[in-house]
Amino acid sequence: MSTGSVRIERPAAGVAHVVLDNPSSRNALTHGMFRRLAELWQELEADRTVRVVMLSGEGDAAFCSGADLSAGLTETSGIDDLVERALLKTTLFAKPIVAAINGHCVAGGLELALAADIRIAWEDARIGLPEVRWGILPSGGAAMKLIDQIGHANAMDLLLSGRLIDGRKAERIGLVNEAVPRSEVRRVAMERAMEIAANSPAAVAATKTAALAHRCAGYAKREAAERALVARVRASGHWRVGIDAFLARHVPLYDD
Repeated sequence: MSTGSVRIERPAAGVAHVVLDNPSSRNALTHGMFRRLAELWQELEADRTVRVVMLSGEGDAAFCSGADLSAGLTETSGIDDLVERALLKTTLFAKPIVAAINGHCVAGGLELALAADIRIAWEDARIGLPEVRWGILPSGGAAMKLIDQIGHANAMDLLLSGRLIDGRKAERIGLVNEAVPRSEVRRVAMERAMEIAANSPAAVAATKTAALAHRCAGYAKREAAERALVARVRASGHWRVGIDAFLARHVPLYDD
């Protein structure tokens, strides 16, 4: 089982580049990676030298394929609290985040990207929320945030079908800002990050807070109700059927 890691690079003044580093598993998030992300957001918020965060995955195949389903995270004590903090589900992170979506961006990986303010994706990236296929509620932020971000029809299509779309389609529906060739994604994302870093950090942080504080407060108020729905899905046992099928690479069969 891969442990993975999360590292920080400093490619330019004012820019912190957070890299999800677990390429053998398409940068799937392990328990340790969730824990490190939760810590990092607090550290970066407090670091006055950081004006903007760029977020990407290691390698040339994936941004992030979501939680590591082989790691038994569903049964880990405190996992819902940890995921909430790691994916910035209900917390306002006042500094801008630019995501460079370099490949697969699915499930918890997309939920992490939903916390970004600007998203640049490969044209042929595979993006979506397949959780319902595997008996899981997309509770890392997608069920709460997606309608706000891309509208009811597009959001419910992705949430309920579990299908994946490419970067070009994601751009058309407003899920990403721009879809670019593979070789351009990090360059374009870095250009956006540096543009932001050149602006007044006080004005940028205040602007993001003005735009998003009320939404984050609303998400926080809904968290307890969503946790109850998560518990209902887990009690059904369908997540066991789904994860077993995912690991065995076959189609799950669910009863009522």
